[in-house]
Amino acid sequence: MVARRYRRRGGEIDIIARDGPTIVFVEVKTRSGRDFGGGGDAVGPFKRRRLAAIALDFLARHRLTEAPCRFDVVAIELVDDEPRIELFQNAFDVE
Repeated sequence: MVARRYRRRGGEIDIIARDGPTIVFVEVKTRSGRDFGGGGDAVGPFKRRRLAAIALDFLARHRLTEAPCRFDVVAIELVDDEPRIELFQNAFDVE
């Protein structure tokens, strides 16, 4: 793990990690039910743009602008107090 709760103006990235040479920005979403959709559904276009902006800030501050990167989402659903964890690797692209 490279960083946790990387905060900048406009939000935070929950986890920043490395997968070989790739910098991985991870958003973690926890839900206690599906009334408002699953955890992965909570990362819509607005949230994606905010994550991308914070990721660019991280890359620039750490002089990693040439490093490959990706965005993952970890969705945690609590069912009868038991977590169901699902990983969406390369969940979205930045346009």
